[in-house]
Amino acid sequence: MSLFLAYGAALLATLCLAAWLTPRSWWRRANARALAVLAGGTLLIGTLLHALFAPMQQAKPAPLSAAQGQLPVPGARYRAWDNLNLRSDVGVGSRRLAVLPAGAQVTASGRHQGDWWEVSATVEGRRHQGWASSLWLRRADEAGSRFFQAHRIEEQALGALGRADPHEAERLVDRHREIR
Repeated sequence: MSLFLAYGAALLATLCLAAWLTPRSWWRRANARALAVLAGGTLLIGTLLHALFAPMQQAKPAPLSAAQGQLPVPGARYRAWDNLNLRSDVGVGSRRLAVLPAGAQVTASGRHQGDWWEVSATVEGRRHQGWASSLWLRRADEAGSRFFQAHRIEEQALGALGRADPHEAERLVDRHREIR
């Protein structure tokens, strides 16, 4: 659309400039010289206008889609960044099916509505399928991040507290503090 507007404005500008800058006798009858001036001026001014105004339209920031530009890939695995509500439908007003703990792994079905993705997850041995906000999901390959390392060490430390060796638990808690 902007291309047509640019060249339409260029045609009008060329006609005005040609009438003002060229001898009147050139425009009494149609000839090749008048056609060349009209075509060349329109092409030159139109290209200039389009080059000047087209980047302004492209510079507008595009709205963010789900998960900062990512769409759910069917069968792909993601992790919950924090405790995450799994809902029966799209939106925070929908019934909550389960709460996924931080670090829980979910599988995307590929369906989405805005920032809401349909996912499935296993919580306490039960398989649930529902909708979750993609803003709280991260790719599973981000599992090497500091957050997930700390989360795993915390789980290990809690498990070690139940065992007979309290020194192992203290060592794991100290390692957890280093990472955080």
